[in-house]
Amino acid sequence: MTRFSALSILRQALAGNSGWTPQWPESQPKAEYDVVIVGAGGHGLACAYYLAKEHGITNVAVIDKGWLGGGNTGRNTTIIRSNYLYDESARLYDHAVDLWENLSQDLNYNVMYSRRGVMMLAHNVHDVQSFQRHIHSNRLNGVDNRWLTPAEAKAYCPPLSLNPNARYPVMGAALQQRAGTARHDAVAWGYARAAAARGVDIIQNCAVTAIRRGADGAVTGVETAKGFIRAKKVAVSAAGNTSVVLDSAGLRMPLESFPLQALVSEPIKPVFPCVVMSNTVHAYISQSDKGELVIGSGTDQYVSYSQRGGLPLIEHTVAAICEIFPIFTRMRMLRKWGGIVDVTPDRSPILGKLPVKGLYVNCGWGTGGFKATPGAGHLLAWTVAKDEPHPINAPFTLERFTTGRLIDEAAAAAVAH
Repeated sequence: MTRFSALSILRQALAGNSGWTPQWPESQPKAEYDVVIVGAGGHGLACAYYLAKEHGITNVAVIDKGWLGGGNTGRNTTIIRSNYLYDESARLYDHAVDLWENLSQDLNYNVMYSRRGVMMLAHNVHDVQSFQRHIHSNRLNGVDNRWLTPAEAKAYCPPLSLNPNARYPVMGAALQQRAGTARHDAVAWGYARAAAARGVDIIQNCAVTAIRRGADGAVTGVETAKGFIRAKKVAVSAAGNTSVVLDSAGLRMPLESFPLQALVSEPIKPVFPCVVMSNTVHAYISQSDKGELVIGSGTDQYVSYSQRGGLPLIEHTVAAICEIFPIFTRMRMLRKWGGIVDVTPDRSPILGKLPVKGLYVNCGWGTGGFKATPGAGHLLAWTVAKDEPHPINAPFTLERFTTGRLIDEAAAAAVAH
């Protein structure tokens, strides 16, 4: 693997860029692996990388029905934050932010992590009380978060309107300055490149049609479009399609899948310095390095495996954005898209072992999957390698839905409830 550096880029420029090698090989499946990971998104690729790097397990295959990063990893709005309410969630997401900080250096690949800050707007008394509660909880857990007055919010994000007669007047904001954004495609490419360099096979356009179990109930491998692949362990990290994959193993998961839509505007010069979220209307906005305004909405109100959502929700989101930021009212939408999010009853993920021996799952991230990418992959790799959860993901088991020890993050996740 060619190591990226200023010197290597200069050499390639002088050589007409003729010496670059493929970032990862186009692998074909072997008959057997120690670990098969279903889903070549950021989470699955991160798991493969950390299995190889930290646990020495390199006989690993990452299998995807489409192309690498073509699911939710390439369809999100790239927001990274850890200002969740409960202790368990704060530890989980802050672990991911810790890894984000030095991810480009670790992978030798620029993931374009931008620590620009995430500001969450309060529009009513309930919002003010809720966010201030979050701030106190975050500080107790060592997560940075602070309260801004409307004037301070305006100073931090000048395009913000403070019109007191607006439908959604700004009554303050919670600011996590350590939060920000990263380039979603680059994250998938960086993990794929680093994992492949350590011997991991990345198999694209190969749908997993079933998980097979032996007479003793343990996992024996996976059926795929390219034949049966034996595996000692199988980890499912397939986002909105997780419930379908695990149903083939005889497991019914407490998941619902919804379309989640986003859009970008025509590009403009730099004008928006941070990320702004409004949970009241579930709209969030930032500006990409290309100059586009990246706008996300809430989940559609119906369950679906479609990657296309309804236009009324986009209209509602854009109307709210235009009221909060009137400066953007004359801008044109460039394109929109959708992903499939998997949502649990308590809006927190399931990350750990399943009742089937040799079977592991990473799912239920809802609208918060991208921000957790390095942390989720790191913890899933630990769980698969050691066959036990890391202390951070130990509370996020499937069993919590029978014991009642739920972690209800509906408000912090800004998921309709």
